[in-house]
Amino acid sequence: MLKECWSNVQEKKPLVHNITNYVTVNDVANVLLACGGSPIMSDEPEDVEDITSICGGLNINIGTLNSGTIQGMLRAGHRAAELGHPILLDPVGAGASKLRTDTAYTLVKELPLTVIRGNISEIRTIANGSGTTRGVDADVADAVTEDTLPAAVAFAKELAKRLNVILAITGAIDIVTDGGKAYVIRNGRPEMGKITGTGCQLSGLATAYVVANPEQQTEAVATAVALMGVAGEIGWERMLPGDGNATYRNRIIDAIYRMDGTTLEERARITEM
Repeated sequence: MLKECWSNVQEKKPLVHNITNYVTVNDVANVLLACGGSPIMSDEPEDVEDITSICGGLNINIGTLNSGTIQGMLRAGHRAAELGHPILLDPVGAGASKLRTDTAYTLVKELPLTVIRGNISEIRTIANGSGTTRGVDADVADAVTEDTLPAAVAFAKELAKRLNVILAITGAIDIVTDGGKAYVIRNGRPEMGKITGTGCQLSGLATAYVVANPEQQTEAVATAVALMGVAGEIGWERMLPGDGNATYRNRIIDAIYRMDGTTLEERARITEM
């Protein structure tokens, strides 16, 4: 599964339209290039329909919103829907402010989303209509642990089925489900939380994988999640004395660039529930 999904990205070189936040836009672009895909960044409402038309998929991230970007997200989303392109939503900070929460609700309601990827607090906000987040970090009370994993998987399956999406809940333990099968991924390093935007990068990565693997989109998202975690582990192994979080960011991107399907399969810790 993982090797095949990885190979398809290398072969097809998916072009992804990203409407993402300006804190991490450069890193998202570089991760897409590193994984074998290509990025286009555009959020201008008068530009997005043409841009998304020439791409294979759309990655929407609500991390830095304004009235123009919201309009751009909706226009691009409707155009992607007309073309049958996969759409991923990253509801960054949903629950932290009324604007973010309302925008997430609007996008979920109006667009035929393929994937929603977020931390457990953001996903609970979408599910329940309320929730708490601390910036863009998951509320500690909502953390997925080995003890809470069965309940979290059941919750994720029900929500994915209700919204008719592939749901990716990411954190110390990751869950990917389409409402039927569910994959649990245990790769990654806690130090990845010291870098701004690893989640944003993953959303771009997952969009590329979904575009390149139309016949196995759930597996594609699980592969992307595992790839990001494995890259975090490899990047950390290559840290030298005196290196810090800026170097670690680069080492993660380098690890994605140097990844091969065999290494990914050997190192991925993924199980089905």
